[in-house]
Amino acid sequence: MLFEKEIEKVGYLSRSVPEGINLKEAILALKKEKNAIILAHYYVSEDIQSIADFVGDSLALAQASKKASSDIIVFCGVHFMAETAKILNPNTKVILPDLNAGCSLADSAPEDDFRAFKNSYPDAVVVSYINCSSEVKSMSDYICTSSNAIEVVNAIPKDKRIIFAPDKNLGLYVQKVTGRELILWEGACVVHVNISVDKLDALVIKYPSAELIAHPECLPEILDKAKFVGSTKALLDYVQKSPVEQFIVATEAGILYQMKQAVPNKLIIPAPALESNSCACSECPYMKMNTLEKLYNALYYELPEIQVKESTQEGALKALNNMLSI
Repeated sequence: MLFEKEIEKVGYLSRSVPEGINLKEAILALKKEKNAIILAHYYVSEDIQSIADFVGDSLALAQASKKASSDIIVFCGVHFMAETAKILNPNTKVILPDLNAGCSLADSAPEDDFRAFKNSYPDAVVVSYINCSSEVKSMSDYICTSSNAIEVVNAIPKDKRIIFAPDKNLGLYVQKVTGRELILWEGACVVHVNISVDKLDALVIKYPSAELIAHPECLPEILDKAKFVGSTKALLDYVQKSPVEQFIVATEAGILYQMKQAVPNKLIIPAPALESNSCACSECPYMKMNTLEKLYNALYYELPEIQVKESTQEGALKALNNMLSI
């Protein structure tokens, strides 16, 4: 399991919060007392999104964390996101409610394996999706998100070969849009590849007036059928601007909360997962590890704190800043 040594140190996270308190009010009070800011990804629970100072996708959260002037950043998301905030803010305390909140994409690119892969193409520029470890970021020339991957690749001179990692599906989509031949790492997001193509086809037939919109981490056969492909934030913007009244949304179901808040009059339908769960939709188990109870304890104890190795800090920060400059 990821981060086993750290997990052993955080048994306090299982401690019960004080009885009879209003968790949201208590969290907001602690946040004010400790001069903290709460950043939350679209995929965490509605309860957390409702009290966060900023809710966004990976790019927006990276930008928000860089602008943060608080003493503490509480990152309600997954480990690589909190690492990114720490890389951008080395002198700020960054805490994550659950250190075990990892990422299948980050796991798919172990440091040593990726170094060997990179060394096989010594002349290539390395573009790494932000869903990777700080070690992989430090070996990259550019970081990208699903919001700006196309822009980042287009900014690289045409005569340069490009390694794109770790999400192969996003890489295939970027390759198709830009016309650039990319050297792709074999990684994938379990949430997006867990969307059932057959069930999705049945849903499209059931709702003939609905538009299928999809995240570029989805399988190519889903993207080929989609009316619109974009990042989580782009999908949210699309449902607000489009005159269409019904949408089938092929991405993690957490974004539906923001969509329904933004367009309560429209029908928002989650794409079905291969396996049944509580909502029969595609959910990230790591994002759902963030709870109000863990958020309260993390703020109260100011733990678990995210640390980034000095050996990776400089290279990772350079790659992130190269992205943010674009």
